[in-house]
Amino acid sequence: LLLLLLLLLLAVLGAPALGDPGPLEDVVIDRYYIPKICLREAQMGDFIRYHYNGTFKDGKKFDSSYDRGATVAGVVGVGRLITGMDRGLQGMCVNERRHLIVPPHLGYGSIGVAGLIPPDATLYFDVVMLDIWNKNDKLQITTLSKPERCNRTVENSDFVRYHYNGTLLDGTPFDSSYSKGSTYDTYVGTGWLIKGMDQGLLGMCAGEKRSIIIPPFLAYGEKGYGTVIPPQASLVFSVLLVDFHNPKDGVSVEHLEVPEACKRRAVTGDFVRYHYNGTLMDGTLFDSSYSRNQTYNTYIGKGYIIPGMDQGLQGVCMGEKRRVVIPPHLAYGENGAGKDKIPGSAVLIFDVHVIDFHNPEDPVEIDTVFRPEGCNVTTRHRDFVRYHYNCSLLDGTRLFSSHDYEKPQEVTLGANKVIEGLNSGLLDMCAGERRVLIVPPHLGHGESGARGVPGSAVLRFEVELISMEEGVPEGYLFIWHGEPPANLYEQMDLNKDGGIPADEFSTFIKTQVAEGKGRLMPSSDPEKVIADMFRNQDRNQDGKITPNELKLKSDEDQEKIHEEL
Repeated sequence: LLLLLLLLLLAVLGAPALGDPGPLEDVVIDRYYIPKICLREAQMGDFIRYHYNGTFKDGKKFDSSYDRGATVAGVVGVGRLITGMDRGLQGMCVNERRHLIVPPHLGYGSIGVAGLIPPDATLYFDVVMLDIWNKNDKLQITTLSKPERCNRTVENSDFVRYHYNGTLLDGTPFDSSYSKGSTYDTYVGTGWLIKGMDQGLLGMCAGEKRSIIIPPFLAYGEKGYGTVIPPQASLVFSVLLVDFHNPKDGVSVEHLEVPEACKRRAVTGDFVRYHYNGTLMDGTLFDSSYSRNQTYNTYIGKGYIIPGMDQGLQGVCMGEKRRVVIPPHLAYGENGAGKDKIPGSAVLIFDVHVIDFHNPEDPVEIDTVFRPEGCNVTTRHRDFVRYHYNCSLLDGTRLFSSHDYEKPQEVTLGANKVIEGLNSGLLDMCAGERRVLIVPPHLGHGESGARGVPGSAVLRFEVELISMEEGVPEGYLFIWHGEPPANLYEQMDLNKDGGIPADEFSTFIKTQVAEGKGRLMPSSDPEKVIADMFRNQDRNQDGKITPNELKLKSDEDQEKIHEEL
């Protein structure tokens, strides 16, 4: 009965009935979407940027940042917002969404906002947090990946080439170098970039990936940038550093493999044959001599190649492998080359293998491996020699060998039957002597090369002289050791019939050789030499030599002189 009287009294006095909670004392917060990753929550004193829709209980809209096409930016928790909003925004993550119910005493109270919000109105807000930062914030750098090899990092005044994706803190993209199909190229620390990017690129390696979060005061601040970056926006850059250099850089050379025996190093004016792989700093291959199966051949120090390579090949040894890093001002500069294969301002890396080099003034290089004792007789011009040889390139590539055949190579020195360098290398040798000859291309097969021999190749011969025969002067097939017989024709006409056929001629010459009165031009086929002699004397080619036809070589030469006179 007492309880019933109390309820009647409350009803008369206007107290809320059972089931009605009465006026709200604080903000009601419904966190209806919370992102899985929340790196930071809005705290008192933080600068925030957010979108919202504001409605009454019946759903009627009284305000919306979306309708104005601009986010709201301000400081939370310091009284610059209505109290209910100040409380309702604290603790939010970026991309979090909340429903807020703000009672009148935490909103616009009993006064309201003339023409917009009536007195004692409860306000309903649908809020999404877009950005949070603090004036004490610093640049946030996260290394996503880093190459194992990093000999150098970015410093102020370096010129960098990098790709990036730029987003706002809520993930909204605003720019990307990838969509433009080219890197962003600029100097670091010279004011060409926003401060945060200037700082964020420092210390990076070529090939490194970073995430750089830049607060607004190190980015575009209160003004923003165009329509894509709002005022007071934090920026997130995902950066891949492609390459960098400094305008003061020179060529960098790394010696990967240097032969122990390096008798000579390349200098300006030398002609070099080398293989190479050319890559950008991120490893992109732009050219390779290996893919063409042909060396690159050029003079160095004469401007035929890019300045960096001219410098980078100085001092190489034959067979050396080295890495040459060339800054763009010593390569293809701002314009690049090769139909976008080499971008503008690109640093180039060449992995080089030097096959050989020579100078147009080089003679044949002769290294005597073995010379028999008591060597008194040596080869001379026009001598007939037999020798074995192995021929290779300086990188060891085998080309030819006389050992592949049944017998040694035979040649008359000075008869233009072998390359000039080999001919020179076979002079002044003893039988049994062994040599190594290094023959430059101008004394070998020249720029065009030969079957199996690359153009401009330096050749290496291992030669062993097997035997030699004394030669005869050029143009002679037979020479007398003394004066020829005064009655030469009569002695040669063995049957005294007034004509000398081939068999009589052959018998006579062989007799002179056997008696030591003369010698034939050395040859592997003496019969052919005698047949050639007969053919030369049988001037009307009737099969016999007459007295008028027979002439000594010395007499023939004299007649030619008189004819010329």
